[in-house]
Amino acid sequence: MPGFLLHSGATVLCMHGGQAQPVVFNPRVKVSSQPIVTQTSSYVIAGCPFVPPGGNGPCVTAQWITAATRVRAGGMPVLLRDSQAVCAPTGTGLNIIVTQMRVKGI
Repeated sequence: MPGFLLHSGATVLCMHGGQAQPVVFNPRVKVSSQPIVTQTSSYVIAGCPFVPPGGNGPCVTAQWITAATRVRAGGMPVLLRDSQAVCAPTGTGLNIIVTQMRVKGI
């Protein structure tokens, strides 16, 4: 099913509300005047309030585990609105809250 492409200005949060930002993006492909993000880019997370008792700490980074199957940029699958990620060290996911609504991929 098609999903909207994720761009560098998208609002992405960890499951606990920390702000997630891409480490790198593809500067050659843009949607809504902003570069898109591919599956190889990890995300850094700031402001995660999760402090488990005796646990491993709040979300710090995230790595994408699913992406587009048919659309690539620079040889790498692009991220879509329905792509899935896993945060470290908590093992929870990311929520894509807002992204551009013009370009779709599969």
